[in-house]
Amino acid sequence: MGEWRRHAIYFAPPQGSALARFGAAWLGWDPEAGAEVSRPADAPLAATAVAEPARYGFHATLKAPFRLANAEALPDLDAATARLALALPGFALRLDVAVIGAFVALVPAAAPTALATLEAGLVKGLDGFRAQLTDAETARRRPERLDATGRAHLAAWGYPHVLDRFRFHMTLTGPLGTPEAARSALADRLQPLLAEPMPVREICRFSEAPDGRFHLVRRFPLAPA
Repeated sequence: MGEWRRHAIYFAPPQGSALARFGAAWLGWDPEAGAEVSRPADAPLAATAVAEPARYGFHATLKAPFRLANAEALPDLDAATARLALALPGFALRLDVAVIGAFVALVPAAAPTALATLEAGLVKGLDGFRAQLTDAETARRRPERLDATGRAHLAAWGYPHVLDRFRFHMTLTGPLGTPEAARSALADRLQPLLAEPMPVREICRFSEAPDGRFHLVRRFPLAPA
């Protein structure tokens, strides 16, 4: 699609998996189908509480959204991502439902070294495709609220939460006044889906359409574990 505004490299659950179906229904947006989904009638949170994460689809950020430095370089980005993915081993994650600040997300019970290796390889290996942040883009990241390391990462990589500041999380809500209540309700719903470790065998390119919605455009397999 020629009008993609930004691109990102995310992890998304395996296509068709129970967790992928849950995430699409919970947020009301299926990024792989590029379609809205009816939310559960008994959802304990209103659609407004998930509106922000719904724009992006159910995912974990590995390389944050960026504009291409060269608008014609999308095939090269895909080729580089495919090469990097095949050089990085897959693994599995056991996930828990947790509160991060004011929002609820899935986070690893323990983060293997392979996860940090994957994130760092993508952040560094694909950065040549990224256009430098504009002043407005930098301002939206609120650099005045970051410490020196966060500001340095923002300047170097276009995003403050990378490398030593990286934390894998799959966002389930926007900011909430009582996130612990939502965490408890979501933990009950997700318990059957989180009983077994989740395989991380591929990464995905998500791209932002003009309406601000992100679509899962392509999956890239990782090396066998």
